[in-house]
Amino acid sequence: MRGVTPELPSPRPLIETLPGLYQDDPVARAWTAALDDLVSPVFLTLDSFPAYLDPWLTPEDFVPWLADWVGVALDPAWPPGRRRAAIAWAAELYRWRGTARGVAQAVELATGVTPEVTDSGKTTWSSRPTEGGAPGPSPYLTVRLRVPAGTSPDLDAARRAAELAAPAHIPTTVELAVGGP
Repeated sequence: MRGVTPELPSPRPLIETLPGLYQDDPVARAWTAALDDLVSPVFLTLDSFPAYLDPWLTPEDFVPWLADWVGVALDPAWPPGRRRAAIAWAAELYRWRGTARGVAQAVELATGVTPEVTDSGKTTWSSRPTEGGAPGPSPYLTVRLRVPAGTSPDLDAARRAAELAAPAHIPTTVELAVGGP
């Protein structure tokens, strides 16, 4: 947490901003030194503001704020590295949202397992609004997590990630394949 930091000198002492007449006054020096103790953390925070915007460098208590700022919902159960990675990858995840690649990236981020994503791939169009598209099978999206025997990824996290990244109208299924290809 940020706050008063004892023995931390101010990078911009207030006494230096006063006219020379006051710089020699002991009362003015004591008064501005007390204020320097209060504002020095502010100056240091502002001087390092770019580091606060970098998910890999920001202090841990700023990570949720940064996630809110970029619109990422963090799972509190995730380790700190995964939460920071979610923020770092936010733009990339939004760019590919709704595609098989985007679903795979979101599920991999949530579980640490690279999934296989298959979908129906069907699209239709019509030049007239009253005409429907060509009939065909219902759309689907399947996410398959292949893991070695004895390991168990978080399937609930995989389902949440897949449903958030998939198009809203597509039924999504998450499957676990244990061992082998």
